[in-house]
Amino acid sequence: MNRSAVSSERFSAVESREKSMQPRPVNLANILRSAVSLLPHTGVIVKGVVALASARPDKKKSIGMLLEKHAQLQPDHIAIRYQDQSWSYRRLNEKVNRIAHYLMTQGIRSGDTVAIMLENRPETLMAVLATVKLGAIASMINTSQRGEVLEHSIRLVNPGVMIVGEEMLDNMASVEHTLPVFLKAQLYYVKDSGERGCPVQYLDLDTVSGPMPETNPTTTSQVRMHQPCYYIFTSGTTGMPKASVMSHYRWFKSMAGMGLASMRLRKDDVLYVSLPLYHNNALTVSLAAVLGAGACLAISRKFSVSRFWEEVRFHGATGFCYIGELCRYLLNNPASDKDRQHNIRVIIGNGLRSDIWMAFKQRFGIRHINEFYGASECNLVFTNALNLDQTAGICPLSYRIIHYDIENDAPQRNSKGFMLPVARGDTGLLITEVNDKQPFEGYTDKDATQKKLFRNVFRQGDCWFNTGDLVINQGFKHVAFADRLGDTFRWKGENVATTEVESILMEYPGIEHAVVYGIEIPHTDGRAGMASLTLRHDQMLDYPALTRHLQEKLPAYAIPLFLRIRQQEQITGTFKYRKVELKDEAYHLPRISGPVMVLTAGSQAYRPLTDELYRDIQDGRLAF
Repeated sequence: MNRSAVSSERFSAVESREKSMQPRPVNLANILRSAVSLLPHTGVIVKGVVALASARPDKKKSIGMLLEKHAQLQPDHIAIRYQDQSWSYRRLNEKVNRIAHYLMTQGIRSGDTVAIMLENRPETLMAVLATVKLGAIASMINTSQRGEVLEHSIRLVNPGVMIVGEEMLDNMASVEHTLPVFLKAQLYYVKDSGERGCPVQYLDLDTVSGPMPETNPTTTSQVRMHQPCYYIFTSGTTGMPKASVMSHYRWFKSMAGMGLASMRLRKDDVLYVSLPLYHNNALTVSLAAVLGAGACLAISRKFSVSRFWEEVRFHGATGFCYIGELCRYLLNNPASDKDRQHNIRVIIGNGLRSDIWMAFKQRFGIRHINEFYGASECNLVFTNALNLDQTAGICPLSYRIIHYDIENDAPQRNSKGFMLPVARGDTGLLITEVNDKQPFEGYTDKDATQKKLFRNVFRQGDCWFNTGDLVINQGFKHVAFADRLGDTFRWKGENVATTEVESILMEYPGIEHAVVYGIEIPHTDGRAGMASLTLRHDQMLDYPALTRHLQEKLPAYAIPLFLRIRQQEQITGTFKYRKVELKDEAYHLPRISGPVMVLTAGSQAYRPLTDELYRDIQDGRLAF
C-alpha cells in the first residue's frame, strides 16, 4: 500500500473516531420514546411546570418561606443527614430562626451581606438559611481561600458579619489584620470538633444565638423573588474570583425546572451531596431540589473516592449531584462487585463528558443522568429532562448558538454586522438573550458584568449574554457542551478542543489525569498544544507507544507538541483544572520542575526537552 493510501486510511480512522466521540444529534424517535416513559411521573412534572410558570420576580416568595412551609406541614420529616446526625424540618427551622433573630440584633437587614466560611456540614446551611430569611445575602466563601485571594473576596462583597467554622480559623488568621474595624468586631465562631475553642476576637455563634426566639421572623414573608440570596464566587481558574449574583427568582426556577420537572424528586428521596456547599451545584441545584420536594439532603464532609459509595449506601441515598470529573474519579477506581449495590435512580450535575457517559451509566446502573448546562451567572439552564444520552438537555427559553472565529477571538458577523447562527450538528458559541423574563444578574463588579454582554447581535438594540462556552447544536432545542472558549485554541489553521484531546490522553494506560492547553511558540502562528500529565501510582510512560496512540486517535494538528509530568494537578474545590499558571509556565525550562517532552517535526516519538533543544525552539531553528 502506498504512503498516500496509508495516510488516507489513517485520516478516515481519525475522522471516524472523532465522530464516535461527538454527542449525536437528538432525533424525534428518542424524544417520543422518552416522553412515553415520563407518563408515570406526570404529577410531579406538572407541579414543577406550574411552579415555574407562577414564578414572578416581584412576588413575595423566598427560600425561607419554603423551609417554614415544610416545618409546618411535615415537622418530623428528616431534612438533613450528616454522618450519624439527622435534623428534622422542625428542628432545622428552629435553629435557623435563632440565628436569624440574633443577626437582626446585630443590625443585619434586607440587602446586607453575611460572609459564610465553613466546610460541608449542617451548620453551613443553617447560616445560609438564617441569612436569606432576613432578605440578606449569603456570601459563600471558598474554603480553600487564604491570604491575598481571601482578602480580595471579602473586600468584594463587603460583609457586615462573618461566620467562620473552627476548621477555617487558620485561613482567616491570614487576613484578619486587613479586615475593616467594624468587621473585626463581627466575627463569629462555629464549633466543629471542639479541639480549638472560640478565639478571643470571635463570638461563639451557638452561645449568642441560643437564647433567641425559635419563632419565624416576620422578615421572611416580605422577601421578594427578585432579591439576591447568594453571592457565589467563580472558581478563579483564570484570575481573581468574581462574585456572581444568585436571586431567589433564579433559585426557584432551578427548583421547579430541574428539581421537580426534570429530576422528578419526591418527598421520600435522599439526595447525597459531596460537592462543596459554596458551589451552586450544591447550594442551588441540590438544595432547591430537596426543598421543592420536601425531601432529605445527605451531606458529605468532602468528596472521597474510597468513601463515596459507602456513604451513599449508609444514607440510603436515591440521588446525588456531580461534576464531570467526580464521575471520572469514580470510574477510574477499580471495579467492585458492590458497584450496583445502591438505591441511586437519578444523578444531577454538569460536565460529564461523552467519552465516559455510557461506561459510567452501565457500570453503576444509573437510570437517569440529569446532565444540565448552566453557570452561576448564566440567565438560563438546559436540563436533561427527557433522560437522553450524551446531552445537556433542553431549554425552552431564548438562546442562540453562533459562529465564532477562534483565531480572531470574535463572533463572525454578516455584511450587516449581525451574528450568524450555526446549523444543527455544528459547534458554536452559546449566547442567551437578556430580557425581562431572562434577566442577567451579573456580578458585584459592574465592569465585569458589562464585559459579558453582546449588543446589536441580531437586531439593533438587543442584548445577549456571552456564556464563553462552545456547545454542539443537537437539534430539538438540545445542546451538548464542547469546550470553554478560552480553552479551545487554533493550530495549523484548525480548532483544537482541549476536552477531546484530554479524553484521548486519559485512554492511555497509566495516565490518571491530563490537562491540555494552548501555548505560544516563537516564530509560529496560533497556539501549539501542551499537556500536563499525572500518572497512576508507580507508572512509567512508554513515549513511543504513547506517540503512536495519539497518532492513531487524533489528527496531526491536535496532537500536543509538549508534555510535562506533575505529581498532582492543581484543581479548584469543584474539580476544575487551574490552567492559567500552566499556560504561563508553558515549556519554559527555567520555570518548570520535572521533565518536559517535545515532539518535533519528523520525530517518531516524544523526546526530552534539553537546554539545547529549548534554545533552538526559542531561536526558531526547530520546525513544528
